[in-house]
Amino acid sequence: MKNRGHALILCCGLINSGWAFAGAADYVYTPIVEYGEKELDFKAGYAHEKDGTHSSGASLGFGYGATESWFTEVYLKQERSGNQLANIAEWENKFQLTETGKYPVDVGVITELEAPLSSHTPWEFKFGPLLQTEYGKLQLNGNLLFERAFGPDNGSGVPYSTVFQYQWQAKYRWQPILEIGVQGLGELGTWDHWDAPSAQTHSLGPAVFGKIDVGNRQAIRYNAAWLLGHSAAAPDHTFRLQVEYEY
Repeated sequence: MKNRGHALILCCGLINSGWAFAGAADYVYTPIVEYGEKELDFKAGYAHEKDGTHSSGASLGFGYGATESWFTEVYLKQERSGNQLANIAEWENKFQLTETGKYPVDVGVITELEAPLSSHTPWEFKFGPLLQTEYGKLQLNGNLLFERAFGPDNGSGVPYSTVFQYQWQAKYRWQPILEIGVQGLGELGTWDHWDAPSAQTHSLGPAVFGKIDVGNRQAIRYNAAWLLGHSAAAPDHTFRLQVEYEY
C-alpha cells in the first residue's frame, strides 16, 4: 500500500473544519467503482430531535458497476419527519475520475436525482466531489456536496436554494470483518451565504464497518454509526445503518 502522507494532512484538515448532519439515513459516499459488481442496498436511519420529535428514513436500491469508472443505482426511499411522510424514487450515479491508488488522493464525483412520489414534496438534485486517501491501514474520506430542491412549491413559503453539505469519515482497517472509525455529516446553509452557527447542523460519532465473504464472489458489506449533535440545530443523536449484498 502506498504512503500518502501529504494527502493525509489535507484530509485531516478537512475533518477538523467542523462538518455536519444531513438526512437520518444518509451515508458517506466513497469514490471507488467496482466494474461488473451488482448490489442490493438497504439503508435506514433514526434521529431524535432536540424538541422531542423524531425523524427517520429508509431505502432499498439496486446498483451496478456499468463500467470501470461508472456505478449507477436506483432506490425507493421513504422519509418521515414528525407527522410528515414522503415517498421518493432516486437515481444515483458515481464516477471514479482517477485510477485507484495511482495518485495521493482518489477522486470521484457523485450525482443524485430524487423524484417525489408524494404530493408537496420537491424534486432534488445533489452533486459534488468525493475524495479518499490512505495511510497504512487508515482510510480517510472527505466529500463536498451541493443540493438543490426544485419543482412545485412545498407550501413553506421559503424559496429553494442550493445548500452546502459536508461528509467525512476515518476508519482503521483492523480486519475485513470489523473495521472501526468515526463519521461526520452536516449542512452549513446556502452555498454562497452560510447560516449563523446556531442554525448550522454538526453531528459526528463512532462507526463500524465490515465485509463478510459468503462464497462464489458474493459478500455482505455493512457500516453503521451513532452520531451525536454538536450544534444547536442538530439532532441530539442519530443512528444510521447500511447493509449491502454484493454479487
